[in-house]
Amino acid sequence: MVAVLKPGDNGLRPMLEVDLNAVLAIEEASYEFPWTRGIFYDCLHVGYNCWVYEENGRVLAYGVMSIGGGEAHVLTVVVQKESRGRDLGRQMMKHLLLTARKHKVETVLLEVRPSNTVAVNLYESLGFSEIGIRKGYYPDKKGREDALVMGLDLQHYPSDTE
Repeated sequence: MVAVLKPGDNGLRPMLEVDLNAVLAIEEASYEFPWTRGIFYDCLHVGYNCWVYEENGRVLAYGVMSIGGGEAHVLTVVVQKESRGRDLGRQMMKHLLLTARKHKVETVLLEVRPSNTVAVNLYESLGFSEIGIRKGYYPDKKGREDALVMGLDLQHYPSDTE
């Protein structure tokens, strides 16, 4: 079980407005078409589950998930490039799934670029499966890229995993 920490500690903790500069820097370094500060701000203020992974005073990863109507939607999980390969994405996803379970969510959904094989493999290893395709979902320098829609039935997700 991951403890929820306060700013300055190492590990997962709720995202705060003060984190937006660091989150935006990771976002802009990771995507050609990044989310804006306003999108992250709105996510924080409408009550989405927004988390960061902090180490030695630096935000290394973040995740955002909405919950409603018995479903959760993982909107984004990103690890800064220099910290990839350390299982921070897996840790964030497991935390989001346990948070969804605590909110009595039955189904977790997400979209992912088919070209993002690392993410697709992570989600599959957590029990997600492809349930559809959203045509032209993501902007791409060549036009648009489809999204794989993946889902997980939380009834089949172990409650003691993290």
